[in-house]
Amino acid sequence: MSDREPLFSKKNLKLLSDPLNSSNPITVQVLGICSALAVTAQLKPSVVMSLSVMAVLAFANVIISLLRNTIPNRIRIIVQLVIIAALVILVDQVLKAFVYDVSKQLSVFVGLIITNCIIMGRLEAFALGNKPWPAFLDGLGNAAGYGWILVVVGFARELFGSGSVWGYKIIPASWYIENGGFYANNGMMILPPMALITVGIIIWVQRSRNRKLIEE
Repeated sequence: MSDREPLFSKKNLKLLSDPLNSSNPITVQVLGICSALAVTAQLKPSVVMSLSVMAVLAFANVIISLLRNTIPNRIRIIVQLVIIAALVILVDQVLKAFVYDVSKQLSVFVGLIITNCIIMGRLEAFALGNKPWPAFLDGLGNAAGYGWILVVVGFARELFGSGSVWGYKIIPASWYIENGGFYANNGMMILPPMALITVGIIIWVQRSRNRKLIEE
């Protein structure tokens, strides 16, 4: 009988589940805020950015974990940056090849994944001290935690700011007049400050549901 830990043990599953709520990178650790503000005016770029970060973080974690015993401590940050940069370039080329319009919308923010503090934080805090499989799950979990915040913010801002979802019109401009002035698309929702306010509302809801997150 093998005494190896199951691939999806309770401990490993926590690596996937905890970042979705109690240790969310954005709402609890307050990391990756810049991209959350910059790319969430529409849902589509939010989803693509989330998937891009997931690919980079998951594979960067695995690579660093595989090399953890061979990287000299004094150059570990440089090695991490080189690996992240290579993965970001690869992701950027894939986006340009298959979703060029979204790649143009994301602009420099794909390249700025290199400096995303969530990725550097997980490499330093987890990948350097753990085996590849847990490192992979940790990367997926933290990227998913980052991603669902972006998706929710992008959905809300596009719906209430432009009256559309994924580019499809949901609330026509004429609807406001025809329905007695009930609602008009709010252009303020597509401005960066509203992204911060939306994230703040998510933080408030999350902490009201999970009292353990409230600082004493």
